[in-house]
Amino acid sequence: MLGLGSKRCLSKWFSNLTRSCSTLDPTQEELLNEMCFLVDDNDKVIGTATKKECHAVKEDGNVLLHRAFSVFLFDKKGDLLMQKRADTKVTYPGYYSNSCCSHPLASVAGEDDVNDALGIKKAAIRRLNYELGIPRDHLPLDRFEYLTRIKYKDQGDGKWGEYEIDYILFFQDDVKLNPNPNEVSAIAYVPKSEFKSYLHTLDGPLTPWMQLIVKKRLSVWWDNLHDLSKFKDHKQILDLS
Repeated sequence: MLGLGSKRCLSKWFSNLTRSCSTLDPTQEELLNEMCFLVDDNDKVIGTATKKECHAVKEDGNVLLHRAFSVFLFDKKGDLLMQKRADTKVTYPGYYSNSCCSHPLASVAGEDDVNDALGIKKAAIRRLNYELGIPRDHLPLDRFEYLTRIKYKDQGDGKWGEYEIDYILFFQDDVKLNPNPNEVSAIAYVPKSEFKSYLHTLDGPLTPWMQLIVKKRLSVWWDNLHDLSKFKDHKQILDLS
């Protein structure tokens, strides 16, 4: 049971959270009601919370640990699809990132299935369709490669941040794109040989998870795009913080 002091702190936090949502884009504000999976350090589900609650930075600087995924989509040539997040986004607006990042939802049947990340792959198909307009029939489940999970934490702008166990999914094929302007403001396919120079041309920062992956893992994964089996680790959770 919460003590009186804890109740006051929680009430104050929710009050500040409500005020911070007052000027949000209506579509993005509605999406904050989606129910995400809260997890412990071992990725065991311990409850659910709204997207708003999962990303709000509390007064003590903490953010709720929740389950997420990051998709790295490559065309047949091996070029990586990068996106710039729309300015309407709640977290990290105007930041550059990998192809698609989001969350499996408790409200969508089957997205809780972690066996070979099946539920997370289903969530990825849903979001790739929503964010990038990729037809679902261009995204067969068996073409997704589940590599590993990473854990990271970032306080963002001090109001909205991240604390996630993030499933890393790779997908390679040529797909049709029709980006949703409420989610994505720019896209580009980038060859590996030009990736470093591409980063220097950006007019905004990389998302914190993309920064960590670029620094510590992306190059070796990209070098082995056609043989990722030796990099699959479904037991350990890599802490890249």
